[in-house]
Amino acid sequence: MKKTRYLAPPRAAVDPQVFQRMPFAAWREYADLIEGHDWPSIEILNARRPAGMRERFVAQTRELLADGLHYEQRIAERGDIATRENSWHDLFNALAWLRHPALKRALNARQVAEIAHMGPKQRSRAQYALTHFDEAGVVVALRDPALLVLWDAHDWHGLFWRERAAWLDGRIRVELFGHALLEHALTPAQLLVGKALVVAGSDASPVAAIDVCVRAISAGEVLCDPLELRPLPLAGLPGWHPGNEREAFCREAACFRPVRAGRIYTAALTLANRAGG
Repeated sequence: MKKTRYLAPPRAAVDPQVFQRMPFAAWREYADLIEGHDWPSIEILNARRPAGMRERFVAQTRELLADGLHYEQRIAERGDIATRENSWHDLFNALAWLRHPALKRALNARQVAEIAHMGPKQRSRAQYALTHFDEAGVVVALRDPALLVLWDAHDWHGLFWRERAAWLDGRIRVELFGHALLEHALTPAQLLVGKALVVAGSDASPVAAIDVCVRAISAGEVLCDPLELRPLPLAGLPGWHPGNEREAFCREAACFRPVRAGRIYTAALTLANRAGG
C-alpha cells in the first residue's frame, strides 16, 4: 500500500491550541514566527540568526535554482539556505537552523561529502540516515540505562507506562530536532515517531547530548546507515498525545510496533564521546 504524503494544513486553519502543547511548547522562543496569520519573511528569519551563524536564508526562486548547485552544496559553498516562502516545512527547517546551527552544519558537511563521493543522482546509506535524522531526528539524553533495555526490546508498555515517571524526573529527556516532526505536529491526531540518537551517562543532559552528537556526526561515527536510528514513538511521552493517559494506548496505537526479529541496535553514544572528553 502506497503511503499517503502528508499535507500540512493552511496557516489559518491550524487550531491555536496546538501551539500550547508539545512539541511546540518546547519551542516557545519562536512563537511569534509560528503563530498568527502572517508568515515571517526571509528578512525576519535572517534577523533571528544567532551570533556567528554564517549561513543565511534566501528565497527559493527559479533564478536561485538555476545555479545548478545541489541544495546541500549551496549551503556549504555559499551559506545560502534555499527557503520556500509560506511553507510550514521550510519554516520549521529554518527554526531548526536557528536553534541548532551546529547540528545542522554537521549534517550538511556530511551530505556534501557523500554527494562528492556518490554524485548528485545516487544516494548512499549514509545519506538516507542523515536525511532521516534531519527530517525526523530527536536527541535523547539517557541517565538510566535500564530504560534502554526496554526501548531496544520495544517494550513500549514498560518504557512509557511502568516507567512513565522517568520522562518527568529527568532520567530520560528528549530534544526534538527534525523539522518534519514539527510539521506533522500541526495535526494533533498524528502519531509522531522520532528517529533517535541516544547519549547515555549519569550526567547526560540535552545540551551535552547535542554536543556529543555534533562531534560524532562530524567524525562519521554515526548516521552511516538508517538502521542505526532507534524509532521513538513520541506519542507515548507524557503531554505529547492525550491518548497516552490510558494504559492501553501503548498497546493499541499503531505507532507502537514490535521489534523485528533479529533487530539489534548499535550502542548508545556516551559523554566520553564529547569533544575533549
